Amino acid sequence: MKNIVLITISMVLTQSLFAQKVFSIKSDKLERTVSVSVQKPTNYQSSKSYPLVFMLHGYSENYEQWSKTTNLEKLATDYQMILVCPEGFVNYYLNSPNLKTFQYEDFFFQELVPNIEEKYNIDNKNIFITGLSMGGYGALSLFIKHSEFFNTAASTSGALEFDYENLKKVSLKFFESKRMTNDMEMTLGNPKENDWQKFSISSLLKNQKEFNKGFFIDCGLDDPLLSNTIQIKELALSKKLPIRFSIQPGEHNTEYWAKSVEYHFVYFKQHLKTE
Repeated sequence: MKNIVLITISMVLTQSLFAQKVFSIKSDKLERTVSVSVQKPTNYQSSKSYPLVFMLHGYSENYEQWSKTTNLEKLATDYQMILVCPEGFVNYYLNSPNLKTFQYEDFFFQELVPNIEEKYNIDNKNIFITGLSMGGYGALSLFIKHSEFFNTAASTSGALEFDYENLKKVSLKFFESKRMTNDMEMTLGNPKENDWQKFSISSLLKNQKEFNKGFFIDCGLDDPLLSNTIQIKELALSKKLPIRFSIQPGEHNTEYWAKSVEYHFVYFKQHLKTE
């Protein structure tokens, strides 16, 4: 009986390890090595192609945040999708106008995507992106600017607007320092000399005249970034975009994100293309 139990445990661990993999990309666009975690369905078959979901982490966290937040193996298996969690550092997943060594948008499309497509069987007509907090910004930013690449996108508790005073308040609340605005200044330059607002999701929506796709945004009732999500909801509705919007009880924390992300996958499943 003991041997049977040991064999069973060994099989489960082997299956789990097979399904999830961490590898590194030596990036020219970022001039550093980028860690990437990939979660496949446990019943992954090399003869099939799978929808792809990029999952972006929040500020001060790393590529492992989503695996600590929710059961990625279960999500990948239940929805039969490949999940990719790349390292995003603290620079909001954009091409920095202030740092030549941080061009994340270029890294994403020119280095990360080809790497994933080379390693895994991807259904290229079904690609999605989501993120939490800073990653929520990254997900919507990349989606709005490259809407032809993704089916749709989602954001939970997104840091969607680059308002200096609000970001400073949030930084003081969570870190008792101005580290968030200091990192933002490193990325975008001095706010008195450079227009941070043009990078906000509201500005991107206004400037992308041909953009007409829907997306999913949600936030907790007690989240200090709730006003960001509400602002984008109102703007999207004014542009008659077919968005989905949700406010639920919760704060800016893992407990909330563990619940909210499941809704993103339900939404993605509804937007799968069969042809």
